[in-house]
Amino acid sequence: MAEFSEFVNVRRRFKTNEEEEEDKTAGPEEEEEEEEEKLKSSSRINRHSVFWILASIALTYYVDFFSVVLKHSDIHSWWFSVGLVLLGLCLSLAAFCIVYLEWFRGIKHYEQEYPAVPAVTTAAFIAASCSLNMALWPVWSFFTPVILFTQFMGVVMLISLLG
Repeated sequence: MAEFSEFVNVRRRFKTNEEEEEDKTAGPEEEEEEEEEKLKSSSRINRHSVFWILASIALTYYVDFFSVVLKHSDIHSWWFSVGLVLLGLCLSLAAFCIVYLEWFRGIKHYEQEYPAVPAVTTAAFIAASCSLNMALWPVWSFFTPVILFTQFMGVVMLISLLG
């Protein structure tokens, strides 16, 4: 039997003209409520973002992240180099999308204009995370994925404040 979401999609496809006109002529109170919901959900700074940014900062301080990454002798340098190159590719593509496409050219839906960018960024990020996990595993062992994930979420939430 088909799921509920499939029925909703079928219903949307066969919406009559009268129903579409009713949706367009929503009352002023309904429009105000929709705008308030958009304002609430579009707030960039929220508890979730603040939590991940603070967790990332605290973890960086607690595990002495930068000095360990720069000076520890157990890090597998080849995997670390590959991970940094792939991470640089991800950040470059993100900067291209946020800074150039969104800020300068005003393209909000850049995935429609450049459909390969999200796929390449995702693949590069997965490969970078695997490489960095392999490189840093001798240092933090089972905590490595947790530490890197927390750092990743902190950076993502920080970047989300920009765009």
